[in-house]
Formats: sequence, structure tokens, C-alpha cells
Amino acid sequence: MQVRAALPDDADAMWTILRRTIAAGDTLPFDDGFDRAAFSAHWFTTQPASVAVVDGRVGAMYKFGANFLGRGAHVASATYVVDPALQGRGIGRALVAHSIDAARGAGFTAMQFNYVVSTNLAAVALYRKLGFAVVGTLPRAFRHAALGLVDVYVMFRTL
Repeated sequence: MQVRAALPDDADAMWTILRRTIAAGDTLPFDDGFDRAAFSAHWFTTQPASVAVVDGRVGAMYKFGANFLGRGAHVASATYVVDPALQGRGIGRALVAHSIDAARGAGFTAMQFNYVVSTNLAAVALYRKLGFAVVGTLPRAFRHAALGLVDVYVMFRTL
């Protein structure tokens, strides 16, 4: 597996992975209205995106940047998406570790995840193993496709 900066040629594969993940309705706040234009703006203009090349193809992606502007710009935030067919192979862990190193290298002093779905047990466990703590709970803030309204965590760690 290789993690590298996302290129314009990766957009189709990234869009496919994102659509599969959104369709599951269990981890990302985006819905079916999140179209290709919104995807392009979200993943290719505001913050740098990276991809994981697995078995010769784009299999996952992440992006990170300042959680807020101005006086909050020293805290990074990130979004990770792994192709559902490739989950359980350590790809997510590699992306989170890569993003922590990249954020630290870019001068960020902490990282915060604003919207971790509480029922995404694999992600919550991974983030905890990598030093993140739940610092807040948003009750019933996510409309899970199968479970209805579930909690969302805010998770944080210093870098």
C-alpha cells in the first residue's frame, strides 16, 4: 500500500468509494444529495487530499486541514473513507497515522474529529488506539440508515 497526494486522475475512483460509503448510510453525514460537484469542491479545493493505493488501485482516501480559521487554525481535522470492500486490512489505520504525521509536519498542535458516528465501532476503537479521546457526545445527531438516530462523538488528541 502506498499513501500519496490525490491527483485529478484519482477523482473517479474516489467518487466511487465515497458513493459506496454514503449509500451504506452508517458512517458519513452526507446523503444522496451529495453530488459530484459537491464532492469535487469538498475533496479537491478546500484541503489537500491523499489516497491509499492498494493492489494497484485507489482504495481509500483522506483529507485534513484546519478545523477552524483564525484562533482555531492550530487544530487539524480530517475525514477518512476506505472502500467498504477493503475494510479490515489496516488501511484506515495507515491513513490516520499518515494524517497525524502530516498534520504535525504542517504545524498543527492537535487534531479533532467533529463527527464520529458512535456506532462506527471500528473507527472509534482505532481512534482511541491512536490516542484520541471522546471529549463530547452529540445525542441522536446522526440518522443511521438501519438504526435510526444515534449519537455522534467529538474526538480529540494533541500532536
